[in-house]
Amino acid sequence: MARIAFHRRVEDGERDAYREEHEDVPDALEEAYLESGAGLETYSVFEADGHVFGFMEVEDEERIREIMAESDAQAEWEVVMDGILEADDGDSWMDEVYRMC
Repeated sequence: MARIAFHRRVEDGERDAYREEHEDVPDALEEAYLESGAGLETYSVFEADGHVFGFMEVEDEERIREIMAESDAQAEWEVVMDGILEADDGDSWMDEVYRMC
C-alpha cells in the first residue's frame, strides 16, 4: 500500500470558499477515484491557515496520479478550484520522511 501526499496553498481571502466547495464534492470526482482501479483505501484533505494537505493510501500510486491528471471529473474540479487554489507548479507531491508504525 502506497502512502502519498500533496501540499497546495489557498489564494488569499479564499479560505471560506475552499472549505465550502468541499462540503459537497461532486459524486463524479469521488467515483473517478474510487472506480479508477487504483485501490484507493483512504483519501483525506486537511486545511489550516491556507495550507492544504492531501493524504492517500492506495494500491497503485501511478494509476491514481493518472486519474488526478487526466480524468474529466478532475478537470471539472480544477475549474471549480481555479482562483481558490494557487496555481500548481507541478511539484505539490510530498515525500514521506517518517512513519511510526
